[in-house]
Amino acid sequence: MTIPNALTLVRIILIPLLVILLLENQLDKALGIFVVAGVTDALDGLIARMFHQKSKLGAYLDPLADKLLLVTTYLTLAHLSLLPVWLVVIVVSRDLFIVLGVMTFLFHGVKFEIHPSILSKITTLMQIITVILGLSSPLFGFHKVWLSSSCVATAMVTTASGFHYLITGIKIWEDTRVNDHVEAEK
Repeated sequence: MTIPNALTLVRIILIPLLVILLLENQLDKALGIFVVAGVTDALDGLIARMFHQKSKLGAYLDPLADKLLLVTTYLTLAHLSLLPVWLVVIVVSRDLFIVLGVMTFLFHGVKFEIHPSILSKITTLMQIITVILGLSSPLFGFHKVWLSSSCVATAMVTTASGFHYLITGIKIWEDTRVNDHVEAEK
């Protein structure tokens, strides 16, 4: 197992601990765990690139770990009324939409590679910032405008990213169908 994949597994293992801490209202410890999970995410990518440890497993496992961490955290923070439900619906819907698209492609044998777009990276960054603000606001008394602004910005980029994935998915689907049609005519 590569070091990046091991770091990704650590991130997945931290998710239940994060949820427990959140539900026990230990926001300071939960914030620490979330930051540690974020550091493992940054390190796994850096190590994979610098030491040529990219793997096919990592290409699937890393984004799955990110989605599990963020979706679980968003759902729990909404349950605790630390993030608005409407934002959680947007974030979770986008991720479910992406997973359904990937599953559809796999079911139909559509070949594709996972390459996160710059918009997707910005979306993930905004979602992380919003979680940090949501966890930090009760701890440090940040003005609610910061969190509200972050929620709106996160909703906007998450929605834009969802549409970007939809357009990209349709293009991949159509290109595959055209290639299948050409192959069938040979």
